[in-house]
Amino acid sequence: MSQILLQLGQGFLDCLTPINLIMLVVGIVIGLLIGVLPGLTLVMGVALALPFTYKMDVTASIVLLSAMYVSGTYGGAFTAILFRIPGEPIDVPMLWDGYTMGRKGQPAKALGWTLVAALGGGLLSATIMVMLTQPLAHFALRFSTPEYFAVLMFGLSSVVALGRGSLGNALISLAVGLLIATVGTDETYGASRFTFDTRILADGIEFLVVMVGAYGVGEVLARLETGFATKPIQKVGQTRTELPSWREMSALKGMFLRSSVLGNIIGLIPGAGATIASFVSYGMEAQFGKRRKEMGTGVAEGIVAPQAAATASVGGALVPLLALGIPGSGATAIILGAFMLHGIQPGPQVMATSAHTVYAVFASIYLGLALMCVIGYFAIRPLVKILDMPEAIVSAYVLTLCFIGALSIRNNVIDLWLMIGFGVVGYAFERLKFPVAPLVLGVILGPLAEASFMNTMISFGNDWTVFFTRPIAGTVMVFTFAMLALPFLQQWRARRVAAA
Repeated sequence: MSQILLQLGQGFLDCLTPINLIMLVVGIVIGLLIGVLPGLTLVMGVALALPFTYKMDVTASIVLLSAMYVSGTYGGAFTAILFRIPGEPIDVPMLWDGYTMGRKGQPAKALGWTLVAALGGGLLSATIMVMLTQPLAHFALRFSTPEYFAVLMFGLSSVVALGRGSLGNALISLAVGLLIATVGTDETYGASRFTFDTRILADGIEFLVVMVGAYGVGEVLARLETGFATKPIQKVGQTRTELPSWREMSALKGMFLRSSVLGNIIGLIPGAGATIASFVSYGMEAQFGKRRKEMGTGVAEGIVAPQAAATASVGGALVPLLALGIPGSGATAIILGAFMLHGIQPGPQVMATSAHTVYAVFASIYLGLALMCVIGYFAIRPLVKILDMPEAIVSAYVLTLCFIGALSIRNNVIDLWLMIGFGVVGYAFERLKFPVAPLVLGVILGPLAEASFMNTMISFGNDWTVFFTRPIAGTVMVFTFAMLALPFLQQWRARRVAAA
């Protein structure tokens, strides 16, 4: 224990050198900007930064990329809560309650909850990463494609269960999202599906186009229908940061701990990442939390659960990267490339050969979280002031962000038309009382689930029972079916009570 603390202290000293500290601040700021801008994903941003690390020292380059990774899980909360535009897929669950709380006149309070959740989840995850790297890495090694598919199915089912009003509508919305996800070239066999001999569709429909269109453009169309004369947003009062009180945070300590641990565990699964952690954590809270019936109405649990899990997944994803050389997410795959670019091979021997660099990474996570919260604390006030602008101007700003984000994905004008089309779909779904969230989730997780399923079938000789006979996968699948059955059981019980 003392040896770990001594090496961690040395890591803090390494991070506080001028060049490393500058890289830390730059990484935090760029990560926040990447999270805010729809269309520029966290993985894309880290990948774009990688070439600039060629001439850097290895510690400075890894500190830069790690700081971007940490702050990128938080930056999208601004646009999600203020404008209903998730900068990242991570932020989709958060806007269900965060945006609603903002429309009730508490945007600063909603952003304060995200800041607390990001800090707490990140600190807990970083501590677990430092203290339990080797044991957790060995546990993550037991996961294979069947377990990954089971976790994805659980994530899908947990969001379907959030379909308030009509579970059937939620299932239809999810099915539409999964259908959209099949457009393009099959990754396993190379077959074209629903491409209509169009080159742009051969590469599939980017989930960001669907996400930005359905949420951002759909919201603008809904406001346009009323002539930008919807009910005014309640005044915030003093535009200041409204951090939750200690009593409010204490009331959610159990839920916060549960979400953070869940996010850390999901981060351990190679390829899972913050998006799945965010969706699964929100779904768990919506099904089993104390205020599950109020989820989606602007409650703190709906903000804290996905944000804490998303930030906690960062530490979990770094564990298999550092201990086994297996990246736990897309961003850590790029960080792995940065390690190898500087002649360091992460794995079982990295603690012996490059311990100072590893502990500098650990320290950069702690310092990055602190700087992220300081910057986020002071950035809330000017962002909240934006809500005082006329609704038409805010909508124009939202639409501009949508177009910039959609065009930045593939630099193709067709993506802009697709985004507008999905904006119409999102608007129609809202009018017809179909939830948009399952559609977006199906587009995001559909390809991942399909790839995991196909790889499992190839690896296990088309034996579908492997999803139930392997202990971990089978346990998760049982929870999946329980999640799907729970709404039906609740409806059945309600009918019995009414009949009695």
